[in-house]
Amino acid sequence: MFEEQIGYARAVVDGDRVHVSGTTGFDYATMGISDDVVEQAEQCLRTIGAALASAGCTFADVVRVRYLLPDREDFEPCWPVLRECFGAVRPAATMMVCGLADPRMKIEIEVDARRPPHAQVPVHPF
Repeated sequence: MFEEQIGYARAVVDGDRVHVSGTTGFDYATMGISDDVVEQAEQCLRTIGAALASAGCTFADVVRVRYLLPDREDFEPCWPVLRECFGAVRPAATMMVCGLADPRMKIEIEVDARRPPHAQVPVHPF
């Protein structure tokens, strides 16, 4: 996984805050990535959801989301998938057009969340 190769954590718990690193559409089980931006967004959200769960959170706890895309035209097709996770939550959000680390990557998503008061956190880092 990229975390070990590069030297970062998928998520960091800092008190009642959870910071989830920028997450791309790679399926870590297969290390494959779809050519479709919507499928990549769905995979990003699955990975982020797992990271949040490991920190005792859900998408309902997200307070900030950042979307990074190389092609601004790819953002709108992702809106229905993003709305499924964030539509009721309505976190602060930013979309930026920028290059990503691998040309196959069409979207990267980063979130910050606030942990519920009695959330359980694993002893081991992510």
